Amino acid sequence: MLTEQERHKAAEALAAAEAARAPIAPLTETFQGLTAVDAYEIQLIGIRGRVAAGERVHGHKVGLSSPVMQQMMGVDEPDYGHLLSTMELTEDTPVPAARYCAPRIEVEIGFVLGESLPGEDCTVADVLAATERVVPALELIDSRIADWRISIGDTIADNASSAGYVVGAGRAPAGLDLRAVEARLTDDTGTELATGRGDAVLGDPAESVAWLARTVARFGVRLEAGHLILPGSCTRAVDIAPGRTYTADFTGLGSVSLSFE
Repeated sequence: MLTEQERHKAAEALAAAEAARAPIAPLTETFQGLTAVDAYEIQLIGIRGRVAAGERVHGHKVGLSSPVMQQMMGVDEPDYGHLLSTMELTEDTPVPAARYCAPRIEVEIGFVLGESLPGEDCTVADVLAATERVVPALELIDSRIADWRISIGDTIADNASSAGYVVGAGRAPAGLDLRAVEARLTDDTGTELATGRGDAVLGDPAESVAWLARTVARFGVRLEAGHLILPGSCTRAVDIAPGRTYTADFTGLGSVSLSFE
C-alpha cells in the first residue's frame, strides 16, 4: 500500500507524461507495493484535478471485459475509468495522432443512459430499461506507460488507458439482441482489421454496464442519466496510423468512423 504522498506523486507523473506525450516506466516498478486500491485512488486524484480545471465527466468505460484480456492481466474481473468532456471526438474532424503517446482503437457498443442506474443491485434488466439508446462507438485508448508495458495497477491508475471516443446515432435497445451484434472494423483501404460480437463483452455488453453500476456504487458513485457508458471492446485493439480513417460497422446498429492526421 502506498502513502498518500506517493499516490499524488504517481498521479502527477501520469499527468506530466500525457501533457508532454512522453510515456513513463510502469508505476508498479517505480512504486513498490502498489495495489488495486492505490491505483483507483491515483486515478481519482487525476480525475479530480482535471474536473477542477474545468473538464466534465461525460460517463465511464469498462476495460478488460473479455476473459482473454483478464487472463493476460492475471485478474478475474474488469476495471473501469472515466470519460471526460475533452475526450469527446467527432466523425467529421480528423484527430491529430501526434496528440497521443501510442494510440489504439477499440470497437464498442455504447450505452447512452436516459435514466440513472441503481447501484449495488443493478441488473441487466435495469440497464436496458434505463438506456435511451445503444450506439456504435469507437474508443481511442492510449497508455502513458512506455511501450504498453502495463499491469492491472498501471492501467487502472492511468484511467483505464482512456484517451477519446466517438459515437454514432444508434437506436433504442428494444428488439435488438446485443449479444448477437456482429462488429467489423475496416480502414479506408478496405482492409478488414478486426471482427467480433457483442457477447465477447462479459457474455452480454449490458451485463458489463450492470457490473460497472454495482462496482462504482461501493464508492458512492452512480451512473447518471445522460452519461455514455462504454462496456468494453467487441474486438482486439488496433494500432492507429496517421492519414487513415477507421470505420466500425455493427449489424442492426449502424456504423461510426474516426479519421487521423
